[in-house]
Amino acid sequence: MNEFQEWKNVCKAKQIVKVLNQRHFKASYVATRKEAKEKLIGMLEEGASVAIGGSTTLSEMGMVEVLRNGNYQFFDRYQKLPFDPDIVDIHRQSLTADYLITGTNAITKRGELVNTDCTGNRVAPMIFGPKNVIIVAGVNKIVDTLDDAFKRIREIAPMNSKRIKHETPCAETGFCVDCDCKKRICNFTTIIHNGIKFEGRIKIIIVAEDLGY
Repeated sequence: MNEFQEWKNVCKAKQIVKVLNQRHFKASYVATRKEAKEKLIGMLEEGASVAIGGSTTLSEMGMVEVLRNGNYQFFDRYQKLPFDPDIVDIHRQSLTADYLITGTNAITKRGELVNTDCTGNRVAPMIFGPKNVIIVAGVNKIVDTLDDAFKRIREIAPMNSKRIKHETPCAETGFCVDCDCKKRICNFTTIIHNGIKFEGRIKIIIVAEDLGY
């Protein structure tokens, strides 16, 4: 990335932080994923219960290993357990966590958080349950409008389906066909318009880099 692209990313990141704070989220800016990781770890209290949403961003930051090896009560959704009922039970326990850490599929320039889930175990606790929600997002998640957010989600769906090894049409063709199959990953879509109901609960770290899909 050249210096002009870096400069543009910084401007873009700082602007969305301003918008998100106006929307009653608690947003902050960092320049790099390394800084984001340090900031995120600093926001967690030792001994706290922590859940994590499925997120390529957090995987790229190595947060699963941090939580497994740290002094936390970690609801580890990445354990090699049968999906039903063991992993589903972890998803349910996650609703009571002190912290939910996750990424987001898209952020509009108006400051709306847009997400689509397969099971709902990420979008549900983003809305209600855990005492604190910490979202990490790169500038590649910023889009102009809600329509652009939905378009972005459709475009990244094949990669996500391939990543989690779901046998869906998009994992074969590389593009969304709005399928009607058991393994479909796009089942629940949410829009968080603002953070005013529980002000300060949703904290967002914006990184002036591309992160995740």
